[in-house]
Amino acid sequence: MQTLFRRLLRLVPRLGVQVTDLGPGTAVVSRRGTPYQATEVAPGTTVLSRRGGPYQVTGVDKDTWLLRRTQGGERSEIPRQGVVPLGESGALVLMDAPERVDERKMQLAAAEYLCVQHVTAMLGLYGVNCVFDVGANTGQYAKRLRRAGYTGRIVSFEPTSATFAKLEKAAENDPEWRVYQCGLGREEATAEIHTSWMTMNSLLPPSDYGKDRYSRFKKSDTEEIRIRRLDEVMDEALEGLTAPVPYLKMDTQGYDLEVFAGAGKRIGEFVGMQSEVACLRLYEGSPTMGEAVAAYEAEGFGISGMYPVTREATTGRVIEFDCVMMRAEAAPKP
Repeated sequence: MQTLFRRLLRLVPRLGVQVTDLGPGTAVVSRRGTPYQATEVAPGTTVLSRRGGPYQVTGVDKDTWLLRRTQGGERSEIPRQGVVPLGESGALVLMDAPERVDERKMQLAAAEYLCVQHVTAMLGLYGVNCVFDVGANTGQYAKRLRRAGYTGRIVSFEPTSATFAKLEKAAENDPEWRVYQCGLGREEATAEIHTSWMTMNSLLPPSDYGKDRYSRFKKSDTEEIRIRRLDEVMDEALEGLTAPVPYLKMDTQGYDLEVFAGAGKRIGEFVGMQSEVACLRLYEGSPTMGEAVAAYEAEGFGISGMYPVTREATTGRVIEFDCVMMRAEAAPKP
């Protein structure tokens, strides 16, 4: 039966009908225009387009993809899928129907994607060839940069042993991705870090607000870690780059200003930076968003993008932003 089906498909174009073969037992037949362009998103999910080139597919999370056309053209809807338009040449495709989509989750996933795209564009514009990834966890940020097209050096820092083992594994086949098992801070030291908070491990205790929001903060497992200064590790991290142009990303759960202070005068070498700044503090002793941004601006950085990381479901208030900042004088001259 399959053989007969394939023979019929080969004959149909002679009648002036265009055929797009999607696999065993499935094809699209059209009487006008060129054949459909088919882009597979996941098993059982394919995007069809009659005009323009195929989509570029980028995963946002396990159930969500962002699609962008490689050429101009109209979008086609996908049966039983949710399609959220994003401008003239892009859309979010959700495995669930739109009425069942978690709107907050979708917005944050889109913000994360757009943040990475913006950062990658800034890295290209400023000629960055080394990204310092402080608070790397298992390498999520570095992987996003690679998927977005950044090919330069990445230097990741993660202090806890179990998480560092996963980070090291993630980087093992990438010669331009270096990893260090340490934290960064204002002073060389050893310290106790909470290790049972998953992606929210911190050197700081939780605030009352944080305790109310996250049950994980009730656990109290800790590990002793090494803390180094950023200016002390920079020469080693930049070794081999003839003209280093570094960018600093920090996501240290309330400790970013301590990392920043540890750069000393060498902070002037960074053309850009990224910090997770808090509107509502999850950690005791962490800076407010205003305090953090003021400290960064005092060193010559200006905001180029703000992207929500987490928000309250009940009020809609943003808890934390990813704040991207660049040094304007370091931009290439027109």
